Amino acid sequence: MIMPVETDIRTKIIRAAYNLITRYGYGKTTMAELAQACGMSPGNLYRYFPGKLDIAEQLAQNAFDEELAALREVVRKQGLSAAERLKVFFCTQLHVTYAKLSEDPKIFEIAEIIKRERPQLSNQNLARIRALLAEILSAGNASGEFDIPDVVAAAEMIQCATMKYHYPQLFSSLPMNELERELRGVISLILQGISNSKAAAATPRTAAQS
Repeated sequence: MIMPVETDIRTKIIRAAYNLITRYGYGKTTMAELAQACGMSPGNLYRYFPGKLDIAEQLAQNAFDEELAALREVVRKQGLSAAERLKVFFCTQLHVTYAKLSEDPKIFEIAEIIKRERPQLSNQNLARIRALLAEILSAGNASGEFDIPDVVAAAEMIQCATMKYHYPQLFSSLPMNELERELRGVISLILQGISNSKAAAATPRTAAQS
């Protein structure tokens, strides 16, 4: 499919911005330098993006869209129980975000700027993740694994409880193995709280479980 000219130019600008910002940092990258890298005048650049913050917002959104696509795959994956899906969901989130911020340290700067200057974007994206979480919880209710009266409220609280592992480098300097250990413990506590205790009590225990 042929990409529309305007979309193609915006993509070119975003790619150039990514290369400059990841090399020099957000603060040291100017719109004039970006225009030069794109082979256009500053005035023409402003036709596509009103300011540098708007470009940073698009970079942050692109990174989030990659994360959301990975999480959506977990939610749609066949052959997993709701509890297993929840574990894989949060482990995927941790690994995707940790890798992104580790591979591109300057993206860390953009994440902090967007969180401060464009909180509405962060809130919208968090809401999209909560919707996926609520989908897992609803499936757990339907299968009898979970007993959650309000999956929307539960998704919000679970998201709050696991926020450190969504943006690990923003909250901690722990290595991945320690973050994984903590996350497993947090998920274990969450599952204890939402599991259907009646269904668990009714399930016969095998000799191996005794």
